[in-house]
Amino acid sequence: MSKALLIIDMLNDFVYGSLKLPAAKDIVPNIKRLIDAFRSQKMPVIYVNDNHVRDVDLELKLWGQHAITGTWGSKVIEELKPQGHDFIVSKRRYSGFFATDLDLLLRELSVKSLVLTGVATDICVLHTAADAFFRGYEIIVVSDATASLTHDRHERALNYMKEVYGAKILSTAEIENILLKPQP
Repeated sequence: MSKALLIIDMLNDFVYGSLKLPAAKDIVPNIKRLIDAFRSQKMPVIYVNDNHVRDVDLELKLWGQHAITGTWGSKVIEELKPQGHDFIVSKRRYSGFFATDLDLLLRELSVKSLVLTGVATDICVLHTAADAFFRGYEIIVVSDATASLTHDRHERALNYMKEVYGAKILSTAEIENILLKPQP
């Protein structure tokens, strides 16, 4: 079963900028480890990024101006910068699937299983997991490579995805072991 790594909203605005999540910086090393593991196995690395139209998108009414197309805040943080063979999917809503070509890309890559990382566990990760479930993907959420505004919100979202979508909740080390162990 082929896997893809989804890096959700690890953007300047969410790590360092206007909507900074305190725990976002803490998960950067684990996401970097997963990126390296996926790249070493020649498995897809897909960045799913908020990319909003200034003064138009619905999310801006709730959260204020953030991740505006073409701004510093809408760029992936330098520490996790995409490379040549990585994919970038822009989104204007919480889910990486809503009104994007993510599903088409995954099907063309023959991906069956998604490894979700990024922020916020209880918003964009959760809604991307929901839409992945509705489309029949296996969902793996990396508990120490996702973060929310609070630890309680993070834990509630992980439990919800496990109970409602059948998501596997694994650590970075567990994913590395799965990817890097020798195949018989």
